[in-house]
Amino acid sequence: MSRVQLFAILAGLAGVGVSIYLTVLHYAGFVPGCPVTGPINCEAVLASPYALIAGLPVPTSAAGVAWFGVSAVLWTRPLHWVHLVWAGIGLVTVVYLVFIEIVRVGALCLWCTAAHVLVVAIVLITVTLWPARDTVRA
Repeated sequence: MSRVQLFAILAGLAGVGVSIYLTVLHYAGFVPGCPVTGPINCEAVLASPYALIAGLPVPTSAAGVAWFGVSAVLWTRPLHWVHLVWAGIGLVTVVYLVFIEIVRVGALCLWCTAAHVLVVAIVLITVTLWPARDTVRA
């Protein structure tokens, strides 16, 4: 296993941790440890209707736990096309969520941003390594 693969796995596991923290905050009703006024306002983001998946009582952070967990596991295997598709799904989701935070909610959540940065890191690793990979099919 290369250092880059290890970094991708660790980024996935860090994302699982951040997403679990946000999920626990949701279900326990705790206030996140970040600013709650102005443009950086975790509480406004996490209390918005967009913080739930399709209006169900399931926070979007639960999807983050799943995405990051699957991502970490995928990096233990040479499933090149699957990595690329999975990274694409993550990137599209991050773009959508950042749009929602900025345009609809009018605030950013630092914990959410940490998860978004980890997704982008995994995407960059995937795309950067893509040309150097074999043509092994998933």
